[in-house]
Amino acid sequence: MRWIHAAGRGLLVLIVVLTGYVASGASADEGPGDGRGPLTLATAGDLTGYLGSVLDGWNRTHPGEEVTLVELPDSADETRAQMITDLRAGEGGRFDVLNIDVSWTSEFAAAGWIRPLPRDRFPLDAFLPPVVDTATYDDRLYAVPYVTNAGLLLYRKDVLDEAGVPPPRTWAELERTAKTLAPARGLDGYAGQFLPYEGLTVNAAEAVYSAGGTILGDEGERVTVDSRAARKGIGFLARGVRDGWIPEEALAYKEEESKRAFQDGRLLFLRNWPYAYVAASAPDSRVAGKVGAVPLPGPDGPGTSVLGGSNLAVSSHAEHPDSAARLLAYLTGERVQRQVLTRGALPPVRAGLYDDPELVRRFPYLPTLRESVLAAAPRPKSPRYDQVSLVVQAVVHDAMSGRQTPEAAVRRLAEELAAVSSR
Repeated sequence: MRWIHAAGRGLLVLIVVLTGYVASGASADEGPGDGRGPLTLATAGDLTGYLGSVLDGWNRTHPGEEVTLVELPDSADETRAQMITDLRAGEGGRFDVLNIDVSWTSEFAAAGWIRPLPRDRFPLDAFLPPVVDTATYDDRLYAVPYVTNAGLLLYRKDVLDEAGVPPPRTWAELERTAKTLAPARGLDGYAGQFLPYEGLTVNAAEAVYSAGGTILGDEGERVTVDSRAARKGIGFLARGVRDGWIPEEALAYKEEESKRAFQDGRLLFLRNWPYAYVAASAPDSRVAGKVGAVPLPGPDGPGTSVLGGSNLAVSSHAEHPDSAARLLAYLTGERVQRQVLTRGALPPVRAGLYDDPELVRRFPYLPTLRESVLAAAPRPKSPRYDQVSLVVQAVVHDAMSGRQTPEAAVRRLAEELAAVSSR
């Protein structure tokens, strides 16, 4: 969920209501009292402030199906904890619809807290294909994508252009330029989000995926991380700190700290979400007009980003599932999805918007973002995702800090993930 503050911080969680087909079989044709009625939506803080007006539009035209928005804390961990407390309350819970981080779908589905949904009720074919996978668990649809995200490599276009160096497409090119050109211009080389929190899980997964590896398989039941690819990916990150082209202070960076270092003119390269491109290009940024963006590099060409974003899920105890389905259709329609981008500064899930000439003029990173999303992969799926993420964070941070070799870190990672999976 941190990504959504990324539209203003790392991950804004836009909540809205989700789709509505209930396990009891309510249909969109049922009348008031039969699947229709007021709804309560829970989300992390709406940092861009656009969601209220979107829901006002719904409330004006749907009397008797009004939506009440409940904003939870900005912290993803606190939001998740409050949602789980409410879901465990069963029929005594307050929340009908939840806007959840894409990494929570498997956990919530496996626990029985959210309803499985029929695919034919939603315009899934209109979405960018990879985002739909984040909403599934055990081959069933448990949520509907609402906002997506993918990591980009931001770079100082002015510095590279002056040196006649193209933006890097491979790790070797990134490493060479970060080692040589950056210090020559008084800059640090490369940074991502390397503090031990969810951001490091994302950065580590991207390194492993880009090298051709995986972390978990079979919905978290099988550990697949003990591989040459994982050693290569984690070794790439550890080597960067050891050799100095990743500054040591980056080991304490989250989204905001890394964004600030780049927009203050201290970094040559930055891995971050698209919101950082917008911030770095704003008039008050020291690098405004000097920023470029390309897909994340990999060992032999473009790498693999981890998908960010949020999915909309319906509580298993929601009383008005048909209203939820109708609202979902409203929120995933092209008009509202356009507002997700233009007013919320968040990447929409509808594929057609990425080719819209007017939007591309306003948001020139859209073609690059589309390319990154199409090549992206979900975070490891597991009903114990929170524990999986904690293990990845701790082990990879030790490797990057030099407390363990990449080889030892991967062995430890495999052992600790196996222990999590067996619980």
